[in-house]
Amino acid sequence: MPDLLVPAFISVTLGLLVYFIGAFLTRKVQFLKDYNIPEPVSGGLAIALVTWAFFALTGRQIVFDLAVRDYLLVLFFSTIGLNARLADLLRGGRLLLVLLGLTVGFMVLQNLVGLVGTILFDLPTPMAVLLGSAALIGGHGTAIAWGPEIEEVTGFAAAAEVGIAAATLGLVFAALIGGPIAKRLIDRNGLSGEEGAAPVVGLEFEEPGEAPEVVNHVSLMRSMLAAHVAILLGFLAHGAIAAAGVMLPLFVPCLLVGIVTSNTIPYLFPRLTWPAGSRALAVVSDYSLSVFLAMSLMSMQLWTLTELGGPLLGVLAMQVAMTVAFILLVVFAALGRNFTAAVLSAGFAGFALGATPTAIANMSSVTKRYGPAPLAFIVLPLVSAFFVDLANAVIIQVFVGL
Repeated sequence: MPDLLVPAFISVTLGLLVYFIGAFLTRKVQFLKDYNIPEPVSGGLAIALVTWAFFALTGRQIVFDLAVRDYLLVLFFSTIGLNARLADLLRGGRLLLVLLGLTVGFMVLQNLVGLVGTILFDLPTPMAVLLGSAALIGGHGTAIAWGPEIEEVTGFAAAAEVGIAAATLGLVFAALIGGPIAKRLIDRNGLSGEEGAAPVVGLEFEEPGEAPEVVNHVSLMRSMLAAHVAILLGFLAHGAIAAAGVMLPLFVPCLLVGIVTSNTIPYLFPRLTWPAGSRALAVVSDYSLSVFLAMSLMSMQLWTLTELGGPLLGVLAMQVAMTVAFILLVVFAALGRNFTAAVLSAGFAGFALGATPTAIANMSSVTKRYGPAPLAFIVLPLVSAFFVDLANAVIIQVFVGL
């Protein structure tokens, strides 16, 4: 029987519904609330299990058209750039360099764990990267790109499938471990968010009787316009960068354009109302990230994991254990043992095993509960979305050649 195809409009509508399912589950299941599991994650995983059951009963896959999801990702990172202040960027320079160094070292460790896994399960050694940084920190895109080459080098017919399955399972773990890690670090060290800092994304939970900043249709439309101007200029910059032979995800130049515009336009036109730091812009950030992540997780084809069985699960268990130990013992200490370091630890778990949006969702869930950490939302995307791909390409080449 043919697969069940879900059109783009219905897919994004389901993404909204999935978010509210996740919000309901988070309210009702104490574990999800206590350990800061993002609402789109709990809802998305629940629907992914439903689609798995549908496949098991009917033999038909549910395939979602995710075209709108890509727009939401670009919109989200544009809002992150718009909220960036030059003072924060200058203050975060050292933090960015430290996080970058930690990430490069971690990628090497990740591939070493993958190499141990290939030895334990008698797999070709170049498969280490598809059980390591190509699939995990690199995500589905990098796994898909390297799968055919690894297959050609090794003659291992299922190489591409292993990489995609590892990326899928890594995304699930990334979404589940970030919140508990941050909770442990924050509670153990008595940490709290920055006083008076405006939320970048992830609006904090309001106290009863608290009067929130007013958000109306004008402030929302102003925020959307500013974000779309950043997207337009970022799209033009992306074309120029690609023509120069440098390949970057579209959201990276949009993020950078957002940073530039928010640190120039308010000073050039002081009478212009600019949305940076406003609650309306935080609403747009929350909406775009939540629906993007809900759509990403609800569309996972979990039944593909069962076909690969023990070796994949065994190596992924090793990767998760190594990641948790690395964050608790190294990352938190190296980043300063403060609240921003704890939030970044949740984010590190998100992109080390999953993807940048998962990292941001982890951090957002933590800051909703404990308070803002604006610097974390600027530093992490620059490392995870910009520098990591360049370093990962070199590291993968080294390990494939072993």
